[in-house]
Amino acid sequence: MATTDPTTILFYDERVLAHEPDTDAAFLPGRLEKHLRQILSGLGVPWKYPEHPGRLTAIMQLLAQQPIPGVTVESGMPATREQLARVHTMSYLDAINALRGTNAWLDVDTTAVSPGSVDAAEVAAGTAVAAVEAVVSGRSRSAFAAVRPPGHHAEPVRARGFCLFNNVAVAAAHAQAALGCERVMIIDWDAHHGNGTQDIFWADPDVLFVDIHRAAPFYPGSGRLEEIGAGLGEGTTVNIPMPAGAGDVAYLKAFRDIIVPAADWFRPDLVLVSAGFDPHWYDLALNVSYEGFGAMTGILQDVAARHCDGRLVFVLEGGYNLDSLSNGVHAVLSVLAGAEPPEPGVCGVREVEEAAAFHRNAFQSPEP
Repeated sequence: MATTDPTTILFYDERVLAHEPDTDAAFLPGRLEKHLRQILSGLGVPWKYPEHPGRLTAIMQLLAQQPIPGVTVESGMPATREQLARVHTMSYLDAINALRGTNAWLDVDTTAVSPGSVDAAEVAAGTAVAAVEAVVSGRSRSAFAAVRPPGHHAEPVRARGFCLFNNVAVAAAHAQAALGCERVMIIDWDAHHGNGTQDIFWADPDVLFVDIHRAAPFYPGSGRLEEIGAGLGEGTTVNIPMPAGAGDVAYLKAFRDIIVPAADWFRPDLVLVSAGFDPHWYDLALNVSYEGFGAMTGILQDVAARHCDGRLVFVLEGGYNLDSLSNGVHAVLSVLAGAEPPEPGVCGVREVEEAAAFHRNAFQSPEP
């Protein structure tokens, strides 16, 4: 369907702020508690839960201070059990539902719940669905779901890495089952490998999952080059592990030399992005700049325009430094709303050129 509204829709629902894990809550199962308490006490400093409501309030505050023309804001909705069950088992959904209204740690992978967490996670997944529906229906060419808790580590039967439900997977499966999208492409640029998304679509030939991330042993330790899917889905999982410190030049080369050709081969009906902003250097894992996020967005816009009438949806994943998270999201939304995608240079070169120009006359001998 042709797009009738040129704006980009930012989906944001305050109900996702109700996820506020308590670091003093008991661990599940109980036998792990003593071991984990020893690890945390050995850090020497108080440990705070990094995935907190302030992440989204920082994004919205920056957008209020620096509005982007062409970006409109809409609220989300809770995912239904049917939508969640397309990617998670019924027994897992029952186990998570049983935690509604409680404080607890689920596992050793830093995943915890508070009394409002299950409701928040349902809204996060449902808001990703709402973003996809807006784009596929033609109400908007692109959308961004600013949600939490994140989702790409959540497996069919297990919560991991701050994630309860796999938001982007729920959205992709909904697009296939209910919206007529036969082939869905997911690009995950979070610094951490999206092990859950990979697991869910491991043998699915109709979902192309491409993940660029910091290489193992960086958490969660998966995402090796040789992990390419299995069965009918062999070849539709593409991992691009990066060394620590990789930045704009390496990322854009990966996009142009790997991701674009993969998309041209696959010809998606919809492009989804698991957008984590921890590749920015403020999160100390990689070295991507705000301009790099904008440039990657521009490349994916071109891919979506070429194959699926521009249908492009971003779903927030990680990013824990509030400055780089909010500014990274702002950079992406600016390009989605029509700004020219930047072409980042090598970090520091422009500043060296400015310094050279400033000092140039100081090193010239006076003319006789």
